[in-house]
Amino acid sequence: MFASAVVRAARLSGRRLQSTVANPALVQADEAFAKLPETAQREELKRLCDIMKADWHKVSLEDKRAVFYATYGLHSRRRPRGKPGDNWKVFGAVVGIAGLAYVISTAMRNSIPKPRTMTREWQEASNEYAKKHNMNPISGISSEGYKGKGFVQ
Repeated sequence: MFASAVVRAARLSGRRLQSTVANPALVQADEAFAKLPETAQREELKRLCDIMKADWHKVSLEDKRAVFYATYGLHSRRRPRGKPGDNWKVFGAVVGIAGLAYVISTAMRNSIPKPRTMTREWQEASNEYAKKHNMNPISGISSEGYKGKGFVQ
């Protein structure tokens, strides 16, 4: 009874339940092709190349899927190398290296003494020199009513 219901459903849908070729290349290619040894994969690829040379309209859907998977599927060299959780390891390594670079650059910047021109006394002397020699009299330190710091940082 169940078999007749399946056959009736197949007739109503207009689809065949079997392959149109007597020997389909790979049934469920994604599972079968990846499990084959490398020599068998090469032989299967040769067979699939012969199938691709035939009239494409006459090739069965299973064979088309097998050709597609053998060409573009995730097997052998195309299999992802990373494992779940590797993204977090890479992110942690990048953050760690960036933090280490920040610590090293800060330590180097703080270890070098400031030049003598960056001391407050030198900058105040530069202000006096600028006023004495009337530097930038229009809008600078020598102008009338100037209220800025001048060269003092």
